[in-house]
Amino acid sequence: MGDIVHTVAHGIRNDQSPEARWSQMPAFGDMLPRAEIEALTHHVLAMSGQEHDAALAAQGAGLFADNCASCHGEAGTGQREIGAPDLTDAVWLYGGTPDRIRETITAGRFGVMPAWSEAFRPGTGLSEAEILAVAAYVHHLGGGE
Repeated sequence: MGDIVHTVAHGIRNDQSPEARWSQMPAFGDMLPRAEIEALTHHVLAMSGQEHDAALAAQGAGLFADNCASCHGEAGTGQREIGAPDLTDAVWLYGGTPDRIRETITAGRFGVMPAWSEAFRPGTGLSEAEILAVAAYVHHLGGGE
């Protein structure tokens, strides 16, 4: 929950805050063949406990280690401090369906979010209590994970 509070307060790619997140997911569509992207998709589905093709997921394990683990970690639990999300939980910013996961792997993501703290939006920003309320709501959207 603390990571959500931090992101709501400081934003993503917010030049005004040295504590903002600076995440960027590279696009693998030009680097990996379609079959490898499909295997990676099924590996991510498996990591998050979703329905998947076990043979494809097994093929994707090595691809994940070579291409994704440096940011998302070997177990896929992420590094939120650099903006790499946990791929094993129920929280999916861009959607956790096979099509959305495949799209993210293929095209990448370049997330941007403004800071909502009063410190960065004098007169219009959110108070600490409001930031906590928003964070609790976002936390709830992810199933409390």
